[in-house]
Amino acid sequence: MQPAVASRSALDIALSIGSLLLFIAIIGWGMWFWLKKSEDPARLIFKWVLSAFGLVGMVAVGIYIRNGIERGLDYGVAFFGVALLGALGIYFTLIWRHEIAGLVAKPFGALYDGGDAELDPQAYYSIAQAKRKRGHYNEAIAEIRKQLEKFPTDYTGQLLMAEIQAENLNDLPGAELTIERFCNQPKHAPRNIAFALNSLADWHLKYSLDAEAARQDLQKIVDRLPNTEFALLAQQRIGHLAHPEYLLSAHDRPRVHVPKGIENLGLLQAPSPAPASSDPAQHAQEYVRHLTEHPQDTEAREKLAVIYADHFQRLDLAADQLQQLIDQPNQPSKNVVRWLNLLADLQIRHGTGYDVVSQTLNQIIERYPTMAAAENARNRLDLLKLELKARESKQPVKLGTYEQNIGLKYGNPQRPA
Repeated sequence: MQPAVASRSALDIALSIGSLLLFIAIIGWGMWFWLKKSEDPARLIFKWVLSAFGLVGMVAVGIYIRNGIERGLDYGVAFFGVALLGALGIYFTLIWRHEIAGLVAKPFGALYDGGDAELDPQAYYSIAQAKRKRGHYNEAIAEIRKQLEKFPTDYTGQLLMAEIQAENLNDLPGAELTIERFCNQPKHAPRNIAFALNSLADWHLKYSLDAEAARQDLQKIVDRLPNTEFALLAQQRIGHLAHPEYLLSAHDRPRVHVPKGIENLGLLQAPSPAPASSDPAQHAQEYVRHLTEHPQDTEAREKLAVIYADHFQRLDLAADQLQQLIDQPNQPSKNVVRWLNLLADLQIRHGTGYDVVSQTLNQIIERYPTMAAAENARNRLDLLKLELKARESKQPVKLGTYEQNIGLKYGNPQRPA
């Protein structure tokens, strides 16, 4: 039995020592963490020293109470023990009163000031903006460069520097170099890259009237971000770029002579006829020709669809043009919803039945079931029969006879790739 008892005693001693060391390690780590976050480490260490004296006093009080109980002095021990413990409580309160108050108040203050949460480091350009407003453009660039030394991939700073170079310093090559460096940096969001290159294209059009350079900037979006919404928008802008002659004429517009109007208009028997509207057939020719060269131009294709339906009474050709837009990948949802609603409008306007129109509106619900557009489509379906009936009650207007194969006559515009 003796070896077993000795072994158990050694195990108890080892566990006690291990528990003590673990307790000391936890207390030490907590004190180190507390010291690291303290705004005044020296003052905190001084409070720890004073608290150590207080702990020594508590140990002395404990010894006094134990000795008093052993001697049978219960009342005296109770009286002086309570008094000494009360004094030690006041002593600790005086030392740690600010920390105790902060422990209670900080949770409420954190609701307004964020508490002790560390802010992510970020660049600040208020000084650069102020210098730019005062016309100190080179100094503003210098301030931006100071921030970019700390945050070399910051989007706001690089775009701001390119903007100052292009708009204030007339340094378009410098702005182009800044944008190029930004686009070559990794991990930038596609939206930011597209915005930077679109801004560069705007500067080329506005300050150098260089449509070809702007076209190259937009083509970079198509090359860098293929099969995205940004590439589609860039292709549409390429199709809308003006010719250099038009850009030059914007700065030297010829004067247009306005003929003198009719005097005493109120005395006339009938109002003068309104000027004749432009020829839709001519517009259709222009849109077909334009779409052959720029098939991604959604605006031109949409206008061509309306002309096919309303002027040439060819709803089939109009539906084909709109369906090309609807089926094109990576189109923004708001555009697809608008085209489906436009197709439904044209179908109702030209006497299509309930089943066909409802299929068109159901496409919105199937494609975007959680969007507000789906709910609008459901509401429209509920009232669709009334809408069709109201349309049927109107007096039909007999239109002229037009070429039935207008798409073949002018050349069928290419489908977008």
